[in-house]
Amino acid sequence: MLDQYDKITEATAFIRQRWNLAPKVSIILGSGLGGISGVLADAVTIPYDEIPHFARSTAHGHAGQLVCGLLAGVPVVVMEGRMHAYEGYPLQQITFPVRVMRRLGAELLVVTNACGGLNPQYRTGDLMVIEDHINLLGDNPLIGINDERLGPRFPDMSAPYTPTLIDAALAVARRDDFTAHRGVYVAVTGPNLETRAEYRFLRTIGADVVGMSTVPEVLVAVHSSMQVLGISVITDMCLPDALEVATVEHILAVARSAEPKLRAIILAAVKAAG
Repeated sequence: MLDQYDKITEATAFIRQRWNLAPKVSIILGSGLGGISGVLADAVTIPYDEIPHFARSTAHGHAGQLVCGLLAGVPVVVMEGRMHAYEGYPLQQITFPVRVMRRLGAELLVVTNACGGLNPQYRTGDLMVIEDHINLLGDNPLIGINDERLGPRFPDMSAPYTPTLIDAALAVARRDDFTAHRGVYVAVTGPNLETRAEYRFLRTIGADVVGMSTVPEVLVAVHSSMQVLGISVITDMCLPDALEVATVEHILAVARSAEPKLRAIILAAVKAAG
C-alpha cells in the first residue's frame, strides 16, 4: 500500500490538468446506471485508460469513464462504471479511484449498484438504501502495510453508511412516493450468479440483497474519512423457491428504468453537501 500515495498524487495531478474544480461529492454509478452523468453541467469526460494507474472497466453496462462537472451547481466527480473482483483486478486497484476522488477534495461518496433481492418483501425495481454490509469477497483492500497518510490502521465500521444520509434518502422516497427500503448488502465475487442453496445461506446470515461490488469502495471511503451513501437497485429477485433465470439484458433494463428514482436521491444528497 505504501506505493499508492505517489500513484494517487500522479492520477490526481492528471485530472486537475483537465478539470480544475474541487469536487464536494464523488459518485460511483453501477450497471446500467450511467445516464445520471448526462445531466452534469460543464462536463469534462476522461476515459479511465487515459488516467494514470486507473484500471479499465470491462463489465456490461459500464462506460468506463470519469465525468467531472456541476450537479445542481455543486462540483462532483462521477465514475461512470466501476471495476469488479471478477474482472481479475486486486481490490486495491478496484478502489484506487476512490482514493483519487478523495484527494481531489470529495468528502462524500455516493455509491450505487444493481443487485439481486433476497428479502421476499422486496420487488424488482425497488431501491434499497444500504444501512450495513457483509463482506464475502474473501479479501479486503486495506490488507497490507498501512499508510497513515491515507487512513488509520484499524478503521471503525460501526456505521460505515452515514445514518443522516440514510434517513434523508428515505425521506426523498416518501416525498416522491416510490419504494425504498433500508437493508443489508452482501458482496460476493461472482461472476456467476448464486445457486439456490447459496441464496438461502445469504438470506439466513442477514442479507437483504446480493451483489458483486460496493463493499471494497466503502471500506476505502471509510478508511479515508468520507461520508457514505449507498443505494442498490433491485434488478431481479433471488428467491430460492421461485427462482427465475436472470439475463444481463433484463438486469440492465430494470436498472435503467429505476434511474429517475435514483437520480432524485442523489440530487438531494448533492444539494445537501453543497
